[in-house]
Amino acid sequence: MNVLENIKEERTIKNKENILQGNNDNLKANIIRIIKGSLLSIIVSVIFLIVFAMLLTYTSLSENTITPIVLAIVGLSILLGSYLSTKKINKKGILNGAMVGVIYMLILYIISSVIFMEFSINASSIIMIICGIIAGIIGGIVGVNTNKK
Repeated sequence: MNVLENIKEERTIKNKENILQGNNDNLKANIIRIIKGSLLSIIVSVIFLIVFAMLLTYTSLSENTITPIVLAIVGLSILLGSYLSTKKINKKGILNGAMVGVIYMLILYIISSVIFMEFSINASSIIMIICGIIAGIIGGIVGVNTNKK
């Protein structure tokens, strides 16, 4: 009976190791997806912001449109990035999508703070942060639920 108990104990230990290894692999894969989603969001934003800047320069668009258009570009970019980063997972779309939004907003805040030499948060930046996180959450929810059959 000792031999059977030892075999059962070894199987239990191997199963626990496999579960821990699987969780570790899932965590790494999620982190990589979140980073890719954030980078994709930034790339899409840069492209659309360049197009918008050209439209502002060469057309009669009013400067009053800058804030809403920038918010829309940021929101849609984060929505796309969080959607694509959560498309291949089956759970935690809210958390992963929100993380894409948070990372995007942190990168945006750091870059803008360095460029403008001013590390401050005002009402406009708080609204933008909230919009970014909400867009990430929505994209995460949609991304996770598109795989369900």
